[in-house]
Amino acid sequence: MSFLMGPALLFCPADRPERYQKASERSDAVIVDLEDAVAPADKQRARGAILAQLGSSGEVPELDPSRTIIRVNPAGTEEFEKDLHCLKHTPYRHIMLAKAESAAQLKDLAGYSVIALCETAAGILNAAAIAAEPNVVGLMWGAEDLLASLGGTSSRTDDGAYRAVALHARSAVLVAAGAFGKEAIDSVYVNIPDLEGLAAESRDAVASGFGSKACIHPSQVAVVRTAYAPSDAELAAAAELLDAAAAAGSGVFAFQGKMIDGPILKHAESTLRRAGR
Repeated sequence: MSFLMGPALLFCPADRPERYQKASERSDAVIVDLEDAVAPADKQRARGAILAQLGSSGEVPELDPSRTIIRVNPAGTEEFEKDLHCLKHTPYRHIMLAKAESAAQLKDLAGYSVIALCETAAGILNAAAIAAEPNVVGLMWGAEDLLASLGGTSSRTDDGAYRAVALHARSAVLVAAGAFGKEAIDSVYVNIPDLEGLAAESRDAVASGFGSKACIHPSQVAVVRTAYAPSDAELAAAAELLDAAAAAGSGVFAFQGKMIDGPILKHAESTLRRAGR
């Protein structure tokens, strides 16, 4: 089954089935969350809500399995085992593993395509080994759980910028994903009303190489999509540069006063790719 990622992924609590369809319609892929968004006392009810979406023929009319991710609880926990038992009875085969920390955890998830959420110190250190696993399709990082695992109190400074340790983790996950050809997903922006801050962070995610960004509120989706959509001017400039490269033939050449080589051309190709060209 193919998986359509898209630039804007939207979390939806698994114990709120009335929100499933709306979350799916408003995003490029929906992450139905069995972990942090659900209180411990409500987890069994949340799994029941997922199963209740199944029709008599096993179809899931509300959610497209190719655009649905189920975030499961951390490996090795009782809730994780219950999550997998639930998913065996559904068509969902795309999961997000919360607090992924080792390649061995991914080996136990054969049969699923997995987004590994690296959000602890161990997960960040082992990001490359995790990304190398064949069933891993993407890596995401999480700031607040990481800081909690380090004994910290906040991932951001008073001006909203990430602390150095969070930036290190963000870069480590991005590089690990890129090294093994996997999707890199930028972390959520928790200040929901601050759409300007989200826009700036999303633009940085695009420029840095993240393939998508996770959202925690529907109002964030349009902001992320706008950041990922190249402007007409950017598309025209990229196309003009690639046309000039084709005319110049192979090797380095000068264009509009700048030296152009292979990496610069790849930047232009990435711009066109984001527009589906």
